[in-house]
Amino acid sequence: MSTIEATTTTVELPVEFDPRWNRMPGITVEGRQITVDPEQYFFRFDSNTWRLCDWDRVAGDLLGVAETSEKALDQTVLEFIQHHGYSTSDAAKVLATAWQVNNYMFREDHLGGLGIAGFTADHLRMLREVGTFMALNKVEDDGTISNVGPCWMLPAATTVVFDLTDQEAEMVDEVYHGAWFNEERRLEALKANAALGGRLVHGCQSVPSQSGGAIVPFGASITRFYDELRAFRGEWLERVRSMKPTTA
Repeated sequence: MSTIEATTTTVELPVEFDPRWNRMPGITVEGRQITVDPEQYFFRFDSNTWRLCDWDRVAGDLLGVAETSEKALDQTVLEFIQHHGYSTSDAAKVLATAWQVNNYMFREDHLGGLGIAGFTADHLRMLREVGTFMALNKVEDDGTISNVGPCWMLPAATTVVFDLTDQEAEMVDEVYHGAWFNEERRLEALKANAALGGRLVHGCQSVPSQSGGAIVPFGASITRFYDELRAFRGEWLERVRSMKPTTA
């Protein structure tokens, strides 16, 4: 569903994506080339601009910064975005930046420290891929959710694309939300997500609820964000689940 002009976007990424992404309406994957048709992909598409920071600048100037007793890391990240952020209507640039962010956050270096039995490097690959598409979702400065695609519902999307069982999808979702419990990963994600113009706000609260999350601008109304999420979550979660291939 689109209320604005929607243009099909094609980007070539450094790695090949799983060809099963072609099951998702609006996504075409041909090796390293990915095409997204907004008219087919999004449930809601009310904005065709996103805020980014250059990943190389984030990697060089921000990832190594430590919090101090004089300045919280959140403030440092906010000021970095204010100084270096820019608006773009180039969805290909968003996808390319998001891949770099997620390739960093879900790198195999973390595998040994996750402490989740059965979690593999392939599951990290899945998180890198789904996280790339999640960056096309958008939340406005006032907390309004303007763009929503199927990958917002991360666990359901992984059952559609990667043939995961519900239990396996919940395991992957647990790692996605793992920054709740691991302060080092939370701070790492805070800095890395500056490249996507904000901070990660989890949709799930208290218990996992397949509500995903989004990169949200600093200062946005979190109350409005959750009100909107509750309003659409049930209907669109079922739509994602309905995309799952049927077995003979």
